[in-house]
Amino acid sequence: MNWKNTARRSVVIVVILVLSILCALVYQLAWDEIDRRRYPQEFSEYVTEFSDMYGVPEYVIYAVIKVESDFTSNAESHAGAIGLMQIMPDSFDWISMRLKRTSEVGMMYDPRTNIEYGTYYLSYLYTRYNRWDTVFAAYNAGFGRVDQWLSDPEYTDEDGNLIRIPIAETKKYVKKVNDAIDVYKRLYYQ
Repeated sequence: MNWKNTARRSVVIVVILVLSILCALVYQLAWDEIDRRRYPQEFSEYVTEFSDMYGVPEYVIYAVIKVESDFTSNAESHAGAIGLMQIMPDSFDWISMRLKRTSEVGMMYDPRTNIEYGTYYLSYLYTRYNRWDTVFAAYNAGFGRVDQWLSDPEYTDEDGNLIRIPIAETKKYVKKVNDAIDVYKRLYYQ
């Protein structure tokens, strides 16, 4: 009798463990599906094309689009930024000049053009700063302002890296992009 009770308990424990693991897997799959809807890979053909062209990881591009416009191609900010990657008209003109292209404001709403220009700008900033957090700060606050912060030891470490962002909005922006990157990596790039 004693042996049978022990065997039954063992079977019950194993069944409970297996059911717990299955429930956890179903739960994770359900949340991953919810996250895939919240963190889509829209405009993937352009993201892939310009990721390859400019050397910016796809998950970075998707994260910036998610945070900037939530994939709304006709988005306009209160500050005047336009399109999926929320490019300011002056930045658009500057990038057009660097790419030796003509610029018309209407082009900023075109997903392909906006993603190309935003990705080019991220690439330019990465070449300039070599650290994604600094790139995101410059994408949000402008590289002139970030250059000022980098020249001030109050905001940098002993190696000259930006460690403190004095503008709360920019600090929050950098965190939001990094959080989105974590989700994109988990969902699509493991």
